[in-house]
Amino acid sequence: MNIPVWQYLVSMPLYIGILLILVELMRKYYKASALFWILALFTFPLWAAQLDGWFRWVKTFSVLVPTALILGLGRLAHADDRPGWLSFFRKDWVLWALYAVLGLNILEASLKDLSLGNYFNAISGFILIVTMPLFKSKGMRNGWAFSKGKPWDMLAYTDPMWNFLYTTWNIAFVYAENPGYAASSLCILLAAEIYPIIKRRPELYVQARAYTLAVHILIRATYDIFTPIMDSSAFASERAVWYWGLINVVMHVPYLFWYFIKRRKSFRR
Repeated sequence: MNIPVWQYLVSMPLYIGILLILVELMRKYYKASALFWILALFTFPLWAAQLDGWFRWVKTFSVLVPTALILGLGRLAHADDRPGWLSFFRKDWVLWALYAVLGLNILEASLKDLSLGNYFNAISGFILIVTMPLFKSKGMRNGWAFSKGKPWDMLAYTDPMWNFLYTTWNIAFVYAENPGYAASSLCILLAAEIYPIIKRRPELYVQARAYTLAVHILIRATYDIFTPIMDSSAFASERAVWYWGLINVVMHVPYLFWYFIKRRKSFRR
């Protein structure tokens, strides 16, 4: 689809701005956010018209279900310390599940990269999984936690470099897997990247990423508004995919060594 450049210059910043506002609202109004994502699951009859192939279905379920039932109810449970059924979501399994969901989503994309022959980018994805923050590491802050007061954020203590590497890896994956959605996917990645920078709290990145991705996945699963607005298939290039993957792995490998050097020093303390 031939889209004029000015349309990208208008639609992409606008979408990023809307996403930033939505992340702030979902962070502030955690009760309404949980209810919204639970109700969003009932849109599944509409998904069949938009989702094609196993990857799309797995991706949709692996994003929307955890956002509603784990992140949403997990935040609600930590806001309400009374006994009852919500207390089930105050247990450690919630954070472990969110950790697993993040790893699963990276793994899904990396396996898809392998099937596409995008080997460099797949290696970068596996490095991201290995360097995800762990739980209660010796000499380090807890990798995952819920904040002790409002708005009961889900905190993941990634560092800014991990956040950046995740962003460049993920957009490279989308560009290779479906270049038509690269522009819209870049918007959700940039919104998640910008939000914790604005707040000066990198530990909010994973929560912001979860919400921007869930919004995007929900829209794509119910109705395709992105193709007529910011279709980017005209920019597809196999050569660009190869070089982008190479650049990513060149950045990710040193980060892997730095991560383990940092971990080794923390264990010596």
